[in-house]
Amino acid sequence: MGFDMSRVIAVVACSLSLAACSATMPSLNFGGSSSPPTETVRFESQPAGAEVKTSLGQTCHTPCELTLQASAELTGTFTLKDHQPQTISIRPEAIAGSDTPRLSPNPVHVELKKAVTPQKKKKTLPVAAKKPPKAPVTASAATTPAAAPEPAPMPSSPPPEAAASATNYPWPSR
Repeated sequence: MGFDMSRVIAVVACSLSLAACSATMPSLNFGGSSSPPTETVRFESQPAGAEVKTSLGQTCHTPCELTLQASAELTGTFTLKDHQPQTISIRPEAIAGSDTPRLSPNPVHVELKKAVTPQKKKKTLPVAAKKPPKAPVTASAATTPAAAPEPAPMPSSPPPEAAASATNYPWPSR
């Protein structure tokens, strides 16, 4: 019997050690769950269809809901084509009589403003770069041979003054 008893003890010892390896360790967290608390937050925008991206990396298109950790402050950034982006801060707030904080605001609602698009300006050349208009060619000038140059005025006489006309103003030239 001595031989059989040692065999039984060895089998029981192996069974217990094998059971200890496969068993999970009990949790020593007596205060609650091991993961941070979460809350479902609703996101809305005017106009609808904006993309919301949280600082945790989650995204959705409004109106939508995301489950977020309620343990730390985070942000939600709303973007929509042709509208200015808007970022909202979401904070955990303690609720009286509860150990679990709540996220606020919930629901998160934003009104997106139209983006201001700059108008394209016409391309204008500087005044000096503009070409002067060509003088019209008259029929008489085209058919008349070149005239002889006029003689230079005598040095003793003052130059003749130009007569006033609709096109001869004393304005400075450009």
